[in-house]
Amino acid sequence: MKNQTIPAMTILALMTAGLFSTAAHADKHSALDVCVASAMEMHPGEIVSLRAEMEDKNHQFELDIKGDDGKSWEVECDSKSGKVLEVEREVAADDKEFTSQAKVRLDAALKTALDAYPGAVMKIEYEIEEDGKPSYEFDIKSKDGQILEVEVDAISGELKPVEKVLYEIGGE
Repeated sequence: MKNQTIPAMTILALMTAGLFSTAAHADKHSALDVCVASAMEMHPGEIVSLRAEMEDKNHQFELDIKGDDGKSWEVECDSKSGKVLEVEREVAADDKEFTSQAKVRLDAALKTALDAYPGAVMKIEYEIEEDGKPSYEFDIKSKDGQILEVEVDAISGELKPVEKVLYEIGGE
């Protein structure tokens, strides 16, 4: 089955209906409203996926947006307030902005990620952070079945804090 984009209003309706809520995430739709509104104001387009994640015991939402500007955006928001925490732009592996700055090769970044978080790599993304620096992002399915979002700085090779994916709606 082909992945389809999910309109922001559909995601909000599903969250409001409680279809994807858990006790730990109950009544988060007002923060999600704020998150979606802010993300759409920053980068108008279509939301292609929504994730609920946990980083350092902090819950957050991650929206992947196919922007009207032709770019792919990842917007992370606090799940309590809806405040935007981080914005990243996904680029192609051969993007000059990425390749001109990256000092760490993909194979080395992948080894770093898998040494710290063993499992099966499900997805690889090349991203430009808010500060203009490149990073690799890997979705890794751990041996216990958890999906982890592991990011490696493409300049220094350092691991960034891991994010545990609690659930995802949609997909790219």
